[in-house]
Amino acid sequence: MAYNAVETITRKRDGGRLADDQIRWLIDAYTRGAVADEQMSAMAMAVFFQGLDDRELGVWTDAMIASGQRADFTGLSRYAVDKHSTGGVGDKITLPLAPLVAACGAAVPQLSGRGLGHTGGTLDKMEAIPGWRADLSDEAMRAQLDRIGAVICAAGAGLAPADKKLYALRDVTGTIEAIPLICSSIMSKKIAEGAAGLVLDVKVGSGAFMKTPERARELATRMVGLGHAAGVQTVALLTDMSTPLGLAVGNALEVAESVEVLAGGGPADVVELTLTLAREMVAMAGLDADPAAVLASGKAMDVWRAMVTAQGGDPDAPLPVARHTEVVTAEASGYLTRLDALGVGVASWRLGAGRTRKEDAVQAGAGITLHAKPGDPVVAGRPLLTLHTDTPERFADARAALAGAIVIGPTPPEPVPLVWDRIAP
Repeated sequence: MAYNAVETITRKRDGGRLADDQIRWLIDAYTRGAVADEQMSAMAMAVFFQGLDDRELGVWTDAMIASGQRADFTGLSRYAVDKHSTGGVGDKITLPLAPLVAACGAAVPQLSGRGLGHTGGTLDKMEAIPGWRADLSDEAMRAQLDRIGAVICAAGAGLAPADKKLYALRDVTGTIEAIPLICSSIMSKKIAEGAAGLVLDVKVGSGAFMKTPERARELATRMVGLGHAAGVQTVALLTDMSTPLGLAVGNALEVAESVEVLAGGGPADVVELTLTLAREMVAMAGLDADPAAVLASGKAMDVWRAMVTAQGGDPDAPLPVARHTEVVTAEASGYLTRLDALGVGVASWRLGAGRTRKEDAVQAGAGITLHAKPGDPVVAGRPLLTLHTDTPERFADARAALAGAIVIGPTPPEPVPLVWDRIAP
């Protein structure tokens, strides 16, 4: 049956259900350029308001996978398990997690992206390491997984090209937050990547796309369903993003903190989340290993050094340091009751750690060091944050982003759990 874009858009706009072949035609035609950007923009907005039911979402995701290649890790000597985070502030978990799970015996193909806006990108962090390169051929990636067990690299252009086009469109049309489009974007790439298992870290809170547990749970449930239907073992954890993770926000700063974790130190929340996700991935792979013991043994650090070296990086090289710093002090004594993740993320972005457009450069040394977390006692006039940048004219805009993000009270706040929930098929 022949379809056309206007009929397809109006059907969804009016709350109708799209036929399977109609969805496949739409995604294929858009990828080939037969459906124009303005037409797909209208469709994205129709989906934003009318949604996709489970069958529509499954077909939509399959069509996006079918727009390109599929990787296959079945020939590896290890079980391939991946982790995906929906993005947050100070979220450097991939860096210690990939080598840790590899040291436990799994293969961890972390095909990652760059940051946009207030959330950081894994590739931007790794590129702060002198010499490290993100682009690997499929053959080099497979060889590294077999030999070392972990790789962090850029996804090839052949994986789900429909998503690349549609994501860029959503970014400029106000439809990023549509849950069906988030689901299909993440899961089309993750299923196409070919891992047998997938653990999803779905962030909840001010610094996340999903501001409420209800929306995060809906997103997680639908993604787990897509993975399960595609034959990929999938579980999701809902984790807190009301406060930045760890004490470092920014590319080189987060690499340094990740290395601290691999060395047996690091902030308690980063260590806790790394171990929690590692246990999920190790269990999925059917391995008899204790991630905490493996981390303490130093084996994860050995894998990190081998992984960085294999991709041209020098694990012993000094990391970039920003040329200018400015300290933000506590305005009162008491307890830090709130440190808003969004405010800190936007401030770090304005300092140069993030980008507004995909083609923008980032400053490797820019970002923010936290000297206290919610619940900690603070003293008036003592440092709360240190701002880092190569361009000191950015300090004023960064401080403006922090207005209202820091709250000091007479009593400590109620502790917020790091892991809110676990979603499984």
